[in-house]
Amino acid sequence: MTIALETKIPMLHDFHTYLYQPEWRYVESKEKDRQVLEDFPTISLEFRSLAKNYQDVITDICHKMGVGMAEFLEKKVETLQEWDKYCHYVAGLVGIGLSRLFSASELEDPVVGQDAELSNSMGLFLQKTNIIRDYLEDQLEGREFWPREVWSKYAKKLSDLAKPENIDMAVQCMNELVTNALHHVPDVLTYLSRLKNQSVFNFCAIPQMMAIATLAACYNNQQVFKGVVKIRKGQAVTVMMDATNMQAVKAIIYQYADEIYQKIPLSNPSSKKTQRIILCIRNLSLPNGTLISRNHFSPVYLSCAMLLAALSWQYLSAMSQASDEYVQASEN
Repeated sequence: MTIALETKIPMLHDFHTYLYQPEWRYVESKEKDRQVLEDFPTISLEFRSLAKNYQDVITDICHKMGVGMAEFLEKKVETLQEWDKYCHYVAGLVGIGLSRLFSASELEDPVVGQDAELSNSMGLFLQKTNIIRDYLEDQLEGREFWPREVWSKYAKKLSDLAKPENIDMAVQCMNELVTNALHHVPDVLTYLSRLKNQSVFNFCAIPQMMAIATLAACYNNQQVFKGVVKIRKGQAVTVMMDATNMQAVKAIIYQYADEIYQKIPLSNPSSKKTQRIILCIRNLSLPNGTLISRNHFSPVYLSCAMLLAALSWQYLSAMSQASDEYVQASEN
């Protein structure tokens, strides 16, 4: 962090106002993402070209995010309630803002933008998944986002979970957090079931399916504390190609929920809670949901489709990295 708190906190509080200041930029950051702040006039110019109803949504969300980020600059996440609050500021508000934009554009019904609770839950599910998966990376970078209320039951310090002698307790702690994150899946299903526009549905559904696949890969997996846990690219491409309708989405969720269920260790302190939420998720999903077969397509068509999906995955990965860098730049 290269920007002093006495500078950063007021900047975060006022950041939404800079969108209306054509010349505002910040050139004193030393971070690798400083170009976003240095070239901010380009961003604000595009913002001011939007219709007022879109500007109002973006300004409101930026204001709330800035205030929230400032709040957590000098404090760590202590309770599960604060974990939800932190995730709301950095991801839930994004979900709320996007939902309001979907409705403002009339691509979706007004209820999509009005139901902030469901939109928030969409963001929390993604953010909690990232926080769980990125434990080791965050530790190496000096960041801590796991709630003390949970990890303090398993270790004296959060960093102790990375020690080989504590691996069993570390996995138990992670499993409890995965169980917490899974409680957002019913909201995800309800939210997606309301979407009517195909592009909006794909945009919203694919990250959620990636998230539950990631949680399935992380659950009860010691590798989270030893290295990087990621879903395979082929697996990701399959999800991208299949997650285009509610029947397929329910089948995907059922598949990964069942994968987690099969790995629940009976000795785990949170095993009963995990079993209950998994059973709830499976009941909400179609137990006999089958993905649409593509066997009748020609090999040439399949090859083209796979190539397109692979290129799309590469594009989404690049966009995700750019988004992460933008958020980091905003925090700096």
